[in-house]
Amino acid sequence: MSAQASDSNFIAFNISSQNKFQQNQNVQSLSEVSRIGKIWDKHRANTDKVLHYYAKADEDYFQQYAWRMRMCSELLKFQLVPDESEGILKLKLSDARFCRVRHCPVCQWRRRRKAACRQTSLMWKARAYKILPQVVTDYPNYRWLFVTLTVKNCQIKELRENLDSINKAFKRFTELKAWPAKGWVKSTEVTKGRDGVSAHPHLHILAMVPPSYFSHGYLSHAKWVALWQQCLRIDYQPVVHTSAMSGDKPLRVYAKHHNPSLLIPEILKYQVKESDLVGDKEWFLELTRQLHKSRAIAIGGILRQYMRELEEKNQDLIDESEETDEVDGESLYFRWERKLQRFNIE
Repeated sequence: MSAQASDSNFIAFNISSQNKFQQNQNVQSLSEVSRIGKIWDKHRANTDKVLHYYAKADEDYFQQYAWRMRMCSELLKFQLVPDESEGILKLKLSDARFCRVRHCPVCQWRRRRKAACRQTSLMWKARAYKILPQVVTDYPNYRWLFVTLTVKNCQIKELRENLDSINKAFKRFTELKAWPAKGWVKSTEVTKGRDGVSAHPHLHILAMVPPSYFSHGYLSHAKWVALWQQCLRIDYQPVVHTSAMSGDKPLRVYAKHHNPSLLIPEILKYQVKESDLVGDKEWFLELTRQLHKSRAIAIGGILRQYMRELEEKNQDLIDESEETDEVDGESLYFRWERKLQRFNIE
């Protein structure tokens, strides 16, 4: 048997029938079925690490996180779906329970999947892909910018204070006459500093600008830096990126095709990198305290009328279950085996 993963919902099998698959006793784990299984194993193993961090902490809400994460994606249900190609069956992920804890590695992985995986039922991405084409239809000549606004690193225990200052500065920025965007999506990301102890908070902005922006009202890179410095009320020049790359293509390619959906994975991905979640227990726990009940995503300007529902429900950023479509045919179940650190077939 050979298998090929197309995305984390569908796995194709080069087999002649369901019975032949069911009679194959050599396949015991999801990772033996497809390379996507190894990815599931990796993120679920990291979830175990994080839940143990939470379980040993004192805060009551940490204990609640640990309990929810322990049950996260413990059982994956796939349905065997015939493909148009002869002799090919697909495994379609039809049911799975997710904990929706903000810093769960499994849930973060599901959030940041690439744009090519359009079949996903995650609330934020499904709604964003549905809403943004309508925005483009209503404002066909508007352009889209991808902007990253940064500040100096801070101590992890000062993160909340710094984020408050950054968000106030961004509000001041949007109130300036020079602010070019008529609508925007703002997401907050925090990474660990290169020193291994500090925090690096920064903002990713998907900005919708009028067609006249590139002829008049255009902000040079130096102007972006100067205005952001002014709004932050700091005595140093912050780092600002206004020509960010998304995948292998420069921003101008996306702007040319007027397709902001292609930038959604960059905006609505993760708030904290998975490597930072599992690398240092004390740093991670303090990070959770600092980000507790903070908002990861905000919508502004004319995009509010389109994306209000997305903003109101983005705190968990993941639906209660994955694909739940009823599909005729047999189902396969893979259960997380904690001692073996892998998903085994039931």
